[in-house]
Amino acid sequence: MGVIDSVSSEMIKAAKDKDKAKLSVLRMIKSALHNREIDLKDQFGEKEILQVLSSMVKQRKDSVEQFRNWGRLELAEKEEKEIEVIQGFMPEQMSEEEIKAQIENAIEEAGATSIRDMGRVMKLLMPGLTGKADGKAVGEAVKARLS
Repeated sequence: MGVIDSVSSEMIKAAKDKDKAKLSVLRMIKSALHNREIDLKDQFGEKEILQVLSSMVKQRKDSVEQFRNWGRLELAEKEEKEIEVIQGFMPEQMSEEEIKAQIENAIEEAGATSIRDMGRVMKLLMPGLTGKADGKAVGEAVKARLS
């Protein structure tokens, strides 16, 4: 498990550097991964790790949006720093062109012709994009393409 080992080694480094903010985020990551591993038992792998990390990033992006709406910029900045730490353990994000190509392939494979086929397209698309692209943005792009 490369990601779990990386998180553990980064925790040690952050503790030695007395970087409390980063250490806190790393502990949250390790805890979330550990809890998911307990839930899934033998089926815990790279895909599930990416799902956990993606979920954590999504939660923090939602929080950033809410904090900005409420005028709590210091809390929004804290969440953005947490996003940066979490994304450090995720694969490189796909470019818009790569995402559009994947969308076109999924639409063709699903035989989608209208917005009613969006669920089938997303079902084909998301397993390959988990952790590599923002699901909300992908959903909006699929919706725009099928409209």
